[in-house]
Amino acid sequence: MAATEQDFLDNPLGKNPTLEDILEGFEFLDDWEERYAFIIDLGKQLPAFPDDARIEENYVHGCQSQVWLISHYDEASGKLYLLIESDAMIVRGLAAMILVALNGKSPRDLLATDIDELFERLDLFRHISPTRGNGLRAMVGKIRDIAATAEAH
Repeated sequence: MAATEQDFLDNPLGKNPTLEDILEGFEFLDDWEERYAFIIDLGKQLPAFPDDARIEENYVHGCQSQVWLISHYDEASGKLYLLIESDAMIVRGLAAMILVALNGKSPRDLLATDIDELFERLDLFRHISPTRGNGLRAMVGKIRDIAATAEAH
């Protein structure tokens, strides 16, 4: 079953929770074990990903786990919508964080978003493995490439 436009529009990530919710959640939690659990819980909010979209064209290279990413540009609103899937729970959570920050934005706003600043505020790269960090950068890079292509059209 292919993803429909409505599947992209119904994705709550990018609307709820908000970046402020994530930042507050991290501040409230005292240790990284609790924060990992928080990240994993975020990953449980990822919407269903269509099986037929698990193809090479949608595969995110550079990730330790298997990650797929698809997008839909809504011309009426000028916004870019994303769906991400991974086979690893922590990566699903990291993908959810990316979607909270970037999903449902115009390509221009998405490209202007300093996602690295968010990762620094959360101190993520000190607490995830280097390979997970590379995967996180690969996901963001692919999203930025999609946004740049959408903005050019």
